[in-house]
Amino acid sequence: MINLKINGIDVAVEQGTTLLEAAEFLGLPIPTLCHMEGLTPYGACRLCVVEVGKAPASRLVTSCTYPAEEGLEIRTSSARVVRARKIIVELLLASCPQSKTIQDIAAAMDVRQQRFRQEQEDCILCGRCVRMCSEQMMAGAIGFTGRGQDRAIGTPFDAHSEVCRLCGGCIYVCPACELRCTYTDPEQAICGGCANIGPPCVEKPQFDDMMCYMQPCVACEIKED
Repeated sequence: MINLKINGIDVAVEQGTTLLEAAEFLGLPIPTLCHMEGLTPYGACRLCVVEVGKAPASRLVTSCTYPAEEGLEIRTSSARVVRARKIIVELLLASCPQSKTIQDIAAAMDVRQQRFRQEQEDCILCGRCVRMCSEQMMAGAIGFTGRGQDRAIGTPFDAHSEVCRLCGGCIYVCPACELRCTYTDPEQAICGGCANIGPPCVEKPQFDDMMCYMQPCVACEIKED
């Protein structure tokens, strides 16, 4: 067993346990986005950052990928951690403001402004769809292409995939697709977001016949003044 301290609480966990799992064992909430049970940790969204070590040598790490170490001291909600998470949420909102998943996270963290250049329904490169396709559906039909600002989700060489079964698993786990919130203006009451048949992130020919599996959204109900 590995002994460590989280928010001043002593805890013993098994070898290979991540800091996120250790915190969840204690019931300490840590927000996540790219992390999903059943998929390998990826650490792309950075929302699950925690502070490890003692000041002034402490550092921020992604709790979903960082393994528990003997004698480690972790803070899951220090001022530094909260500040970093809020900036990350603002960046996510700038990339994908119409995602109800991201909007809910922002509301829970009391994020009330977004100070970065606004995009519209862009892929946030969380990697959920890629890992779902590879690890759960055992297809590996899609993956990451390009680097830096050209990084995107697609098929090898952008060619039609012969192994894609059009199962919709990639879209089902996509935060950019899940329960979109748009057009709460009464004059635009019918937004069509919850019935959208086109995935916003994978615009490739082989997905033309795939539906976007969204559940009915009740968060877009119009409220009269």
